[in-house]
Amino acid sequence: MASFDSPSAPPPPLTDTGVPAGVSGAILVVDDHDLLRLGVSALVQAQAATSGARISVFEAGNIADALALYAANEAAIGLVLLDLALPDTHGLSGLAEFRLRFPAARVVVLSGTANSTLAQGALALGASAFLPKSADLKEMVGFIRACGLFEADGTPQQPLPPAVLPKSLSGYAEFAHASAWQELTPRQMQVLQWVLEGKANKEIAHLANLSEGTVKNHVSTILLLFGMRSRAQLISMLR
Repeated sequence: MASFDSPSAPPPPLTDTGVPAGVSGAILVVDDHDLLRLGVSALVQAQAATSGARISVFEAGNIADALALYAANEAAIGLVLLDLALPDTHGLSGLAEFRLRFPAARVVVLSGTANSTLAQGALALGASAFLPKSADLKEMVGFIRACGLFEADGTPQQPLPPAVLPKSLSGYAEFAHASAWQELTPRQMQVLQWVLEGKANKEIAHLANLSEGTVKNHVSTILLLFGMRSRAQLISMLR
């Protein structure tokens, strides 16, 4: 965790969550690239300094560590910046797992590509915004500011922005895929994650303690929802 208090100032007392008292909020940055996490931390530090707020930044390089950090600091973390391309995720599986575990979490998805299917799927799963990493960092700063994390009292200064999509992303197919994500049950979401990991029905049946026939039915339903003809096509589309 990186803290943005002055090195020369005495350390403030800690709250029960381990965040310094008086800190208006914390941000969890989940990305497997050290430089990106460092860049976001520096950006947050610079913006917070202008308003007198103290913000702590938690960092994680994979979804497993991110879930553990969020569970331990849920009351303090006001925003999660989540990269989709993590070592232990495929497509939207990381976001899906985060939303299943912590449905109240405010999550902004970061993606290396402005993939319309992923963007619509991310918003359908409850992401507050979808921001390509190539986008202007001012968009990220604007969202963080709207959440009130740059204010000394942590109060939003304006209504939270609506779910954000890159302007170029639209079309019937993308909205159909968004609908598919919304219709998946938690069990189907889990099966989909295993399919994206390349596991066969027999392996999934063993992991989920289900019959192969039941797994096959789940896979068929998933393919139908996304309008795909094969597992290979599904994997290619969602990865």
